[in-house]
Amino acid sequence: MSKLVIVGTVAFDAVETPFGKTDKILGGSASYIGFSAAQFDVDSAIVSVVGGDFPQNYLDLFSKRNIDISSIEVIKEGKTFFWSGRYHNDMNSRDTLVTELNVLENFQPIVPNTYKDAKVLVLGNLHPIVQSSVLDQMKNDSTLVILDTMNFWMDHALSDLLDVIKRVDVITINDEEARQLTGEHSLVAAAKKIHTMGPEYVVIKKGEHGALLFNHSNVFSAPGLPLESVFDPTGAGDTFAGGFAGFLAQTENITFENMKKAVIYGSTMASFCVEKFGTDRLESLQPNEIRSRLKAFKELTQFEIELTS
Repeated sequence: MSKLVIVGTVAFDAVETPFGKTDKILGGSASYIGFSAAQFDVDSAIVSVVGGDFPQNYLDLFSKRNIDISSIEVIKEGKTFFWSGRYHNDMNSRDTLVTELNVLENFQPIVPNTYKDAKVLVLGNLHPIVQSSVLDQMKNDSTLVILDTMNFWMDHALSDLLDVIKRVDVITINDEEARQLTGEHSLVAAAKKIHTMGPEYVVIKKGEHGALLFNHSNVFSAPGLPLESVFDPTGAGDTFAGGFAGFLAQTENITFENMKKAVIYGSTMASFCVEKFGTDRLESLQPNEIRSRLKAFKELTQFEIELTS
């Protein structure tokens, strides 16, 4: 069974959307990535940090999904990272109301020795210096490194971020972030510029409009699955990354053709995530539901057309 390492936040979120609001619930990039990747036949571990206020039953949720939590550090005298946000009516934009780093402020991730040769490493949204420290710990030159980042680090730690980007194989960012990182309005031009920064594969997420996969001259476009209800888009990007990484780790096939399938799996997982608040939908997700939605994706994109000369 292939090993997958997930480094990111395990946190509390409080979310408000046009459909309702929550008190503190389970959130964080590593949580969404972990639950999504757990749907695949992989040996995964989360590397993160929480405070003494983090409930044991949340940790148990990971264990029940066969996710190794031995490297989730618990600082009993500290408080868990907390984020609160309010989404606008279009559900594509949001306002951050509260960000409390708490124990995350001094987080120094330690990858377990048994996972330093992992087939796939996912670097969730953290400070680029922290992400670099994780790369320094890995011992397998063939590890596929998938990086997620955001515009905050482009604004405040661009030099450190560019240093990390040089060292990764895949970068997953949204369309706004791709344009900011490169200064290019065209996403095709943006991907070309990101290739020159280091990554062989560039995944640009477009929210409800799907995702684009670039590998130099190779391009693949995956649609977004039309959904009747979108309650909370908070973890959709991380859930996409988890499905994408989980499929690649399970199949152990790092080719453009297989990456195309991984994008579809990632999009499928993300489509479930937004149906409820927080990680709730992912916690109860069953394999037959995934198969059914994959079929819907296939039917959405299949057509016959007669080409005449």
